[in-house]
Amino acid sequence: MSVSSRRADLVAAAAATALVALATGVGFALHVRLAGSAHFPGAPNTFGEWPVLAELLPHVGPGTPIAILVAVAAVAWGPALAARLPWRTALGAAYLLAVVWTFALAMVDGWQRGVAGQLTSQDEYLTAVPGITDIPAMLHSFSDRILDFQPDSWITHVAGHPPGATLVFVWLDRIGLGGGGWAAVVCVLVGGLVAVAVPHTLAVLGAPDRARAALPFVALFPGAVWMGVSADALFAGVTASGIALLAVGAARGRAVWSAAAGVLLGFGIFLSYGLPLMGFVAIGVLVAARTWRPLLWAVPAALAVVGVFALAGFWWLDGYHLVVERYYQGIATDRPYWYWVWADLAALVLAIGPAAVAGLRRAFVARGPAVVLGAAVAVLAATLSGLSKAEVERIWLPFAVWLVAAAALLPAPRRWLAAQAVTALLVNHVLLTNW
Repeated sequence: MSVSSRRADLVAAAAATALVALATGVGFALHVRLAGSAHFPGAPNTFGEWPVLAELLPHVGPGTPIAILVAVAAVAWGPALAARLPWRTALGAAYLLAVVWTFALAMVDGWQRGVAGQLTSQDEYLTAVPGITDIPAMLHSFSDRILDFQPDSWITHVAGHPPGATLVFVWLDRIGLGGGGWAAVVCVLVGGLVAVAVPHTLAVLGAPDRARAALPFVALFPGAVWMGVSADALFAGVTASGIALLAVGAARGRAVWSAAAGVLLGFGIFLSYGLPLMGFVAIGVLVAARTWRPLLWAVPAALAVVGVFALAGFWWLDGYHLVVERYYQGIATDRPYWYWVWADLAALVLAIGPAAVAGLRRAFVARGPAVVLGAAVAVLAATLSGLSKAEVERIWLPFAVWLVAAAALLPAPRRWLAAQAVTALLVNHVLLTNW
């Protein structure tokens, strides 16, 4: 590998760091609002000036020593183990590492603040669960309750997402896994599937060496700061699994895997209105596999999911148009497009880390891997749309997990992996993040 290429990697990482500093400086200098006191009563003034939703509050907690030990172990042995372990064993180890890493980071803020209480605030899904006693009626009237300033309007997170997101937590409650603790554990366990799905996708698409190189980077994902705990971790796990199934279907020519991918990705768009953009990652899979045949099975399966929701009374496009209207009824009016259209990328940098940025430079130069480039296109589309103004460190997790796979292209993996770990540890210990 040439010295100039390695120097370019460092320049890319430094430029990303400068972008974060610039976004922070502009935010404080011009008092660009992320969330004001009207939305977060009692929050300090500094709460709304960072490119991520967070408060400057250096702190340590019970998860601190565990997170440091996990990071040190992953940096010391992760790349070597990923290279030599049997593939299935390596995938299992990556999943375990991702889950432990995420829980350790969450526990820096303690069990209640960092884990069990994350999904129980007044704006979160679990607040609405006790009032949903009739699921068919809830689905039939869901769109009618999206707009704000009416007596029965949904709380923020329920209104801001299609009903599939809320249904997940209703179903958990129905099977006896109610409450914030169980919801958080499920989100982290499902979110951890990205550490299996992303590298396995690369492997079945004909890049086994890259897949092994990506394993420790995806498992030690800096975005785990927000994976633990947010519902978007669950969204990332579901859609990443769908993409992995699509890759298996494309590589092996098996209709059943393609259809299963369609079901998961179809359900994904009922978890978040932004997840149709996963289509760009899916296209990346098909381009890499050099076949479009999986669409013959995946598309009808996805449309079947849409049809089930439509028959139950919820039409996705109606919900989308109403949620855009609600978005501008509230805090979106305080978030200037001129700032967030580029500051969103600064927030993303903190989630994917410097290694992913350097790897993306190489991916664009070498035109691959296609799934990584697809995720980059999805992110650009999201920020240009103006519907992703702030909080993207959480909202873009389903795309960010694919971007971090670009780090597999880098030499000296232990150094870059250390940079990833330091990024996550600094963010989690210097800032008190909202998720």
